[in-house]
Amino acid sequence: MSCAVPITIRPARRDDVAAIVAMLADDRLGRGRERVEEPLPESYYAAFDALQRSPHIHLVVAVEAAGAVAGCLQLCVLPGLSSQGASRALIEDVRVRCDLRGQRIGEQLLHWAIGQARDSGCKLVELFTHHSRVDAQRFYARLGFQPSHVGMTLKL
Repeated sequence: MSCAVPITIRPARRDDVAAIVAMLADDRLGRGRERVEEPLPESYYAAFDALQRSPHIHLVVAVEAAGAVAGCLQLCVLPGLSSQGASRALIEDVRVRCDLRGQRIGEQLLHWAIGQARDSGCKLVELFTHHSRVDAQRFYARLGFQPSHVGMTLKL
C-alpha cells in the first residue's frame, strides 16, 4: 500500500467547478454524460449554486499542498422516518484525479465523509457505484462498505 498524499479537505468553491467536472468526465461513463468545454456550460454553475444553498449537502474537494484540486465528493445528509427516524448519509460523486489515484486520497475523503456523517447523527452511510466500476467496488469494500441493495434508475 502506498503512502497517503497529504491533502486538505475543504468546501468546494465556484472556481473549483471546472476541475470537479473534469474528474467526473474522466472515465467511459463520465465522458458520456459530462461536457468538458471552455467555457463550461452554465448548467454546472447553476447546479453548484443550488448545492451551496442546501444545508444538507456538502460538496468538498481534496486539495494538494500546491493548491490543486486532487479529488472530490458530495455528502448528503438525509433525514428520514425509517429506522426510528434515523438520518442517513449518502456519498456521491467520489473522484480522484487520474494522475493521483492509488495514493489514498479517496480513502481520506471517505474517512472525512464518514466522520461528518457520524457527527451529524447519521445511523447509516450509503453510496452507489456503477456495476461496471469493479475497482471502485473493491475500494469501498476495503473501507468496510457491504453490498446491500439493488440500485435502479429511471432516466427522465
